[in-house]
Amino acid sequence: MLEKMKKAKEAVISQAPLIHCITNPISINDCANVVLALGAKPIMAEHPKEVHEITALAKALAVNLGNITDARAESIFISGGVAKNAQIPCVIDVVGAACSALRMELAQRFIRECTPCVIKGNLSEIKALAGVDNAAQGIDVGQKDSVNGKDTQKLQKTGQLVCSYAKKAHAVAMASGAVDIISDGSQVWFVKNGVAELSKVTGTGCMLNVITATYLSVTDPLTACLLSAGTLGICGELADKSRGMGTYHIELINQLSTLSDAQLEQYLQIQRAL
Repeated sequence: MLEKMKKAKEAVISQAPLIHCITNPISINDCANVVLALGAKPIMAEHPKEVHEITALAKALAVNLGNITDARAESIFISGGVAKNAQIPCVIDVVGAACSALRMELAQRFIRECTPCVIKGNLSEIKALAGVDNAAQGIDVGQKDSVNGKDTQKLQKTGQLVCSYAKKAHAVAMASGAVDIISDGSQVWFVKNGVAELSKVTGTGCMLNVITATYLSVTDPLTACLLSAGTLGICGELADKSRGMGTYHIELINQLSTLSDAQLEQYLQIQRAL
């Protein structure tokens, strides 16, 4: 798996794929800069009258339900349809699906009609999509839903839930959190990289979404998810935490632009569930 991840990382740098990102204005600048930092080319088009053409040119599509508007919702479905018909890999970030009936309806419809290959959300959002009781706090994961690496029993049980949902959805499910839980419906992986500071920067979940799309453009969905979660987590660990969150925010992008294969191999903490 590590060798596949390294090859995908290099492929993005050598190919500079175009990544179409329909995200929210809260995180749009950071998302564009993150895609650039990895070596790809972002395009953030969201007008309903042009997204058909833009998506058709792209190598991957990332859509995001954060701060949703009527126009962005329309564009998401237009682009999702183009991606499906042209077999362009697509990831949806189901931001807020656990706290808003509108977002839940949009998420379920997009998954049903556009069949994204990756469904990404925090654990509360993935549980909500799976029809399981959850403790979402707005767009954030609820404390009762959160899982850390020390509670092995809860981690395994939650991995089974994510796996079951992935199988039902015919997609890779990525539940982000203190431990990222990723499943393609047959196998479950845990990514244990990351630090608390990542949750204190607005839009890091959105960044993870577009990082995933970037790697989806050059590799299979499971590898893309493992690489994206590991990459963001490692860079969060390496970023300078000593001078406050403003510096940390910028340093996070610095680390994403300079992460080496040697650092990926040294710091990556992934584990396949038994």
